Amino acid sequence: MAGSVGKGRAALRSSPKRYSGTDPPLSLAGPTLADLQRTAELEKFLVEAGLYEGKEESAKREDVLCEIGQIVKEWVKQLTSKKGYADQLVEQANAVLFTFGSYRLGVHGPEADIDTLCVGPSYVNREEDFFVTLHGILAEKEEVTELQPVPDAHVPVLKFKFRGISIDLLYASLSLSVIPADFDISQGSVLCDVDEATVRSLNGCRVADQILRLVPNVENFRTTLRCLKYWAKRRGVYSNITGFLGGVNWALLVARVCQLYPNAVPSMLVSRFFRVFTQWQWPNPVMLCAIENNDLGFSIWDPRKNPRDRNHLMPIITPAYPCMNSSYNVSSSTLRVIMEQFQFGNKICQEIELNKANWNALFEPFHFFEAYRKFLVVDIVAENDDDLRLWKGWIESRLRQLTLKIDRDTKGILQCHPYPCEYSDPTIECAHCAFYMGLSRKEGSKKRGQQFDIRGTVDEFMREIGMYSLWMPGMDLAVTHVQREQVPSYVFEQGYKKPCPTMHANQQEQSDGDVTLSPYLDSQLKRKYDSDGDGHVELHKSVKWASVSPPGVGTPPHGNSVSNVVCDSPVKFVSSVVCSRAQTSPSHDDINLEQAQLTTSPYGSEDTSASGTSFAAVGAVVLADESSKLGNLTSDLELNTIQRMPLHTSSECVAQKDETKFEEIRSLASSNCAEFVESSVLAIAEKVHLDIGGDEVN
Repeated sequence: MAGSVGKGRAALRSSPKRYSGTDPPLSLAGPTLADLQRTAELEKFLVEAGLYEGKEESAKREDVLCEIGQIVKEWVKQLTSKKGYADQLVEQANAVLFTFGSYRLGVHGPEADIDTLCVGPSYVNREEDFFVTLHGILAEKEEVTELQPVPDAHVPVLKFKFRGISIDLLYASLSLSVIPADFDISQGSVLCDVDEATVRSLNGCRVADQILRLVPNVENFRTTLRCLKYWAKRRGVYSNITGFLGGVNWALLVARVCQLYPNAVPSMLVSRFFRVFTQWQWPNPVMLCAIENNDLGFSIWDPRKNPRDRNHLMPIITPAYPCMNSSYNVSSSTLRVIMEQFQFGNKICQEIELNKANWNALFEPFHFFEAYRKFLVVDIVAENDDDLRLWKGWIESRLRQLTLKIDRDTKGILQCHPYPCEYSDPTIECAHCAFYMGLSRKEGSKKRGQQFDIRGTVDEFMREIGMYSLWMPGMDLAVTHVQREQVPSYVFEQGYKKPCPTMHANQQEQSDGDVTLSPYLDSQLKRKYDSDGDGHVELHKSVKWASVSPPGVGTPPHGNSVSNVVCDSPVKFVSSVVCSRAQTSPSHDDINLEQAQLTTSPYGSEDTSASGTSFAAVGAVVLADESSKLGNLTSDLELNTIQRMPLHTSSECVAQKDETKFEEIRSLASSNCAEFVESSVLAIAEKVHLDIGGDEVN
C-alpha cells in the first residue's frame, strides 16, 4: 500500500494532473494504516446501523422500476393512439424512466423512496395527461397505494407507493416526437423549448449524473455521503423543507470535500468535511465546477444580476446548467444550528483521530428537548390519514416562513429552531401530528425584560396557511407554546425524559428566563378533539367564526394557546390569536402573544428572506489542516454592480494557534469561465501551496 501511494505521488509531480473542481486539491495525502483502520470501523458501524439494504430489497426495487417503466410506456402509446397520430408513430411512441436522488447516487437505504423522472414526447403534457390520465391509470392498480398528486409544487410530482416502495414521479415533456430508448439526458439540447417546471424536473437527474462525474473516487464519495446523511438525521439538520439541508445539499458538500482531498478514504473525508465547513466563510458559495452560462436564456445563480440571490446565506450551487442555489431555504436561524452541529462533528472527529472517542460518539442523537426551555408547537389534525398527509404536507412546507417571520419581526434576537421531526400521541386515535420549534434569545443579547411581540407574526402565518386550496372539513391547526416541563413524554426516545444536561455559561445566558410566554389567557382555544378519558377521541366539526376573535371554549392540547384555524371553506378560512393582553396581564414575559389584526392579503412568499447578512460580494474562505500549510481561498474580485451591498470580508486566519501560517495566496481562474470570474462574487483561490511530508503540490 505504501509503495503504491509513493509511486502515485511521484507520478503526480512528474506529470501534473488536472483535477475537477474550481481550484486544486488542498491535499494529495493518502491514508495511513490508522486511517484505513478507522475507515473499516466506520464501514462496520454503518452496516450495523442498518444503512444498507439487502439483496432481496434491491431486487424488489429493480422490479418495481421495471414495472413503472412499462406502465408509462403503455400510457404514452395509449395517448398517442387516442390523439389520432399515425400508426407508425404509435408503434414508436415511448417514455423513458430515469432515477435521481439517493437511489441514483447509490446511497439509498432500506425503506428509502425512489426519485424518478418520466421523460415523454412533446404532445404528452403534464397538466392533463400526467396528472389526470396517468393518475387514473395508477389509481386502478392494486399495487399502488397512497397516491397523492402535487401539481402546484415547485417541482410538480406524483407521490405514491408501489408494492410498498415509496415513489416520487416527475414528468418532463421534451420537444421531441419520439423519445429514443437510449436517450441521453445530460446533453444540453434537452433544455430547448421547455418551461421552467420542466427544467427543474430534468435537473434532478442531470445534477446527480454530474456529481458522479466530478468526484475523484465514487465509492469513497458514496460511503462518506451515506455516513454524513445519517449523521445529519441524527443531529436534526436533515430537512430541506424546514430550512436545513436536504439530500442534494449534503451530496454537493461531500463531493466538494472529495475534490479537495482526492486520495482520502472515508474516515479522512468525514473528518475533513467538518474541518472545512466549520471554517467556511458563508455566504461564499460551494461549487463543484465553474458556473456555466449559455444562450438558452434560463436564469442562473448570479448575485450580480439577481437581487434575491444576494440574500442567500448558505449558497450550495448545482453543477448542471442552469446552475442554481440548492440551499435557498436556509435562514439565519437554521444556519446557526447547522454551524453548531458542524462544530460538534469537528470536535468528535478530532477526538476519534486521537483515539479518545469512537464512531458511536459522532452519531449521538441531538437532544432537542433538553436544548431549549421554550417551544412553539404546531398541532395538525385532520379527519383521516389521507387528509392529514395532504394537510401536513402543506403546513410543513410553510414552517420555514414562520421561522423567517419570527427572525424578521424580532430583528434576529429571538431565534427559532424548527425541529424536522413530527410527533403524534399514540393514545389518541384521530389523524394528527405536531411539529416543535425551540425558542431562545440570540447569544450575546443581554437585555432583560424585553418583550417579543409575535402576535402579528403568528397571525400572518395562519393567514398563509388559510390559502390552502385543497382544504377539507376536519382539517384544523393550532399553534401553542409550551415550556420544557410541559412537553409530553412520547416525544422522547424510549418514552421518557432524559435528565437535562448541565448548560454552559453562554447557554444559561441565552436560556435562563430570557424567553418566557404569558400564561394568562383571556380566552382559550377550542380543541379539535376531546378525550372521553379512555384515550378515545371525538372529532368536532370545524365551525366558521363570525369574527376574528371569538370566545374560545375548552383547553388547548397542551401549553398556552397562540392561534387556531377553523373554517367551513378555504375562502372563509380565518385565524385568531387568543392570548392575554399585555396591558391587563401582570406577567413580565419576554414574548407577547396577543390578539392581532387580520389583513386582506398574506405577507411573505418565496422572496421573503431572513434579516441579517446579505450575500457577501467579497469574502475569504480560510481552511486549516493540521498537517499542511494551506492558502487562503480568497477573492481579489471587485463588483461595481453591487456597491450598496454590505460586504462580509475576512482576512483573518481561523486556524489553530499552533498551526503553520499561510505561505502564499493567489487567484484561481478557470479558463472556460474567465469572464464570469473577473466580476464574480465567488471566493476562489488561485493556488494552494501544500507541504505534506516533503510533497509539494503546484
